[in-house]
Amino acid sequence: MQKLLKILLVTLLCLISISTSPASAADIAKGEQIFTVHCAGCHINGGNIVRRGKNLYKKALKKYGMDSLEAVEAIVTNGKNNMSAYKDRLSTQEIQDVAAYVLEQAEKGWR
Repeated sequence: MQKLLKILLVTLLCLISISTSPASAADIAKGEQIFTVHCAGCHINGGNIVRRGKNLYKKALKKYGMDSLEAVEAIVTNGKNNMSAYKDRLSTQEIQDVAAYVLEQAEKGWR
């Protein structure tokens, strides 16, 4: 019985460590750093100096169908119109981090 409990405990601990691994979860702080270096030149404080209406505020993200992690990750990865693609400059994890940061900031009104 003790051996079975030990096996169950080890299995549970392994599952917990896998599900909370920082490599698989978005890191908002890293996302902010990436945004500052790669995105803020055009999107300072969530705005857009190239196309004013295509900003990163919650209302605009919703209007253009960019209000999900998947949508923001896709546009960061592949670019669109005036926005460059970052798939050759950022890792998948970095793209996930910056997408999570953008959505979090949009929820906060970029304050």
